Amino acid sequence: MLPETHAVLGFLEGGFSRLKVLVVGDLMLDRYILGDVDRISPEAPVPVLRHAQRYERAGGAANVAMNLAGLGCQALLAGFWGEDAEKAELAAFLDAAKIDTAGVVTTRLPTISKTRIIGRRQQLLRLDIESHEKPGAEDHQRLRERVEALVTKVHAVVLSDYAKGALTPELCEAVIRAARAAGIPVLADPKTPDFAKYSGATMVCPNLSELAVATGVSTHEMAMLLAAGEAQRREHELTYLCVTMSEKGIRVLFDGGEYHSPARAREVFDVSGAGDTVIATLAASLAGGLQVETAVELANLAAGIVVGKVGTVPIAQHELIAALTPSSGIRGGEKVLDRERLAKRVAEWRAAGETIVFTNGCFDLLHVGHVTLLEDCHRFGSKLVLGLNSDASVCRLKGPTRPVVGENERARVMAVLAAVDAVVLFEEDTPVDLIRAVRPDVLVKGGDYSVDTVVGHEIVIAAGGRVEIVPTVEGFSTTNIVKKLKSTD
Repeated sequence: MLPETHAVLGFLEGGFSRLKVLVVGDLMLDRYILGDVDRISPEAPVPVLRHAQRYERAGGAANVAMNLAGLGCQALLAGFWGEDAEKAELAAFLDAAKIDTAGVVTTRLPTISKTRIIGRRQQLLRLDIESHEKPGAEDHQRLRERVEALVTKVHAVVLSDYAKGALTPELCEAVIRAARAAGIPVLADPKTPDFAKYSGATMVCPNLSELAVATGVSTHEMAMLLAAGEAQRREHELTYLCVTMSEKGIRVLFDGGEYHSPARAREVFDVSGAGDTVIATLAASLAGGLQVETAVELANLAAGIVVGKVGTVPIAQHELIAALTPSSGIRGGEKVLDRERLAKRVAEWRAAGETIVFTNGCFDLLHVGHVTLLEDCHRFGSKLVLGLNSDASVCRLKGPTRPVVGENERARVMAVLAAVDAVVLFEEDTPVDLIRAVRPDVLVKGGDYSVDTVVGHEIVIAAGGRVEIVPTVEGFSTTNIVKKLKSTD
């Protein structure tokens, strides 16, 4: 179970939107040309790709920003790009994701782009367009001024270093000094072998190969490599060294200990951009004040999702929510929601392709009839939302001696049932307003009803859903249980 699951879900369902994260680094445009290969060229011993599809993605530091936006954060981006078609394409992606590019400086150099040519999921060739020149001193000064003006306005900073020239030692030092003075976490994704460039950062996140280059220790000597990494952490005054280890998961080193998060078992199609997803998730988590163990687990989960996709694809809130809220895995407390959080969770479920089922009732003194109804409900879809009458509502419907069990206790009892995915209280006599808000795909009612007598049926049917009537279990009701208990007094 993920530490601080309730807090994490709160962030994913809206809390991250309050956080601003600045990404400084090397911007790129990633292109993909996909097709089939079924012959060798007669002109040279090379495969011939029959073109089928082409698409573009934000890459490098821009992909880190896209991941932050996918998590719901307010992402700000700083770096360099040229005045060319690649810039226009990249800017369009960033604008669509509502990423602030006020920190990006336009230079006379081309926008960095990488074109990957792929045949049947196998990369055949990569074509890089970039200048051997680096941005000039004037460009670097403009970038530094913009970055320093932004640092104190955000909750975290990411240094996304692809060794393309944006992140000079001087800029890194200035950013880290300003951020630490303001109490803002700074995370660095390194592509240079000298971690001194990131001295004083909150967290540096190398992969095993990068750590091996920085320490001079082989990746085959894991214990020695991690020990050397710990020495680097102390030498450069890093609060955390977070090492991504591919199929071995993620290990974070810190004063007095370490934490290991095993890799999530998933089929891997493409690791492009997984490191960007990891550092974006770590930055958002630390910006929100989550424990480092929680941040690492969430980053590991996010990376496991994106490596199952082809190409550089950022993480999305609904993917993490779906991964964190399977019926059998989430604790009951995380299923009891207010209407605002329910609306967000339902939206994420729907975006993930889930079928939403809704039923309602008092559920006072849980009995086999209730359980049978809920099991029947879950057969009609993948996510069951339970509308629960509040105490005041039950009292109006059933009389002054009811409910026997209070609303908070009833909600927690219902939430621990595997068939139930969300529980929400409603104060009204009927759940019609709740049904209108949820817009379930399937509305279920137990008992001797017809479709046109079920409250909310017209709302569901008008939205393209359906109504299901399931039989009740004869002889079981809360009223009968109460009568029986009174008769034994």
